[in-house]
Amino acid sequence: MKALILVDLQRDFFRNGALEIADAEAIIPVANRLMPLFDIVVVTQDWHPANHQSFAANHLWRKPGQTMQINAQPQLLWVIHCVQNSYGAELVAELDRENIDKIIQKGAKADIDSYSAFFDNSGQQSTGLHDYLQAQGIKKVYIMGVATDYCVKYTTLDALALGYDTFLIADGCRGANLTDGDSERAMLEMRDKGATWIAATDIF
Repeated sequence: MKALILVDLQRDFFRNGALEIADAEAIIPVANRLMPLFDIVVVTQDWHPANHQSFAANHLWRKPGQTMQINAQPQLLWVIHCVQNSYGAELVAELDRENIDKIIQKGAKADIDSYSAFFDNSGQQSTGLHDYLQAQGIKKVYIMGVATDYCVKYTTLDALALGYDTFLIADGCRGANLTDGDSERAMLEMRDKGATWIAATDIF
């Protein structure tokens, strides 16, 4: 049994979104073509309250890209994005909903972020994804989405730590690249930790 995990295919990460990821639109046709080929399809959503502490606007004199300590955790500050029930938090309109089995919302607590689809950034609070996949008998996970260097990376690393046979669909990912080369470094880290790079055409 294998699952496809589509990470954060939300309006705010696509063209004209609050936190636009370059060329993200190119991965939607890949996702739509892949979904019918899997036993289970899971889609994740960043689902932040408006007062989320990862938003630079919620801290005086702070700017996106700066880092601060929040609850003893280093937190990179972002522009406001994917606020619960907002237009920007919606899945992109071009994504085929027909084959989605489960939506996992993450980052819903104001005081801690959640890059991974499995846990918050402290590693303590589960999103419920692992329990769901176990209940479905999933052994293999294939991961794609945005951003390669943040939510895709941490989802992949947690999948590996939880014992899944983990595949990264390399041409189905796009990165934030706040610093040049971030996505490439993230890809190498995921591979070095045990993820298998794969192209969508290998699955087709």
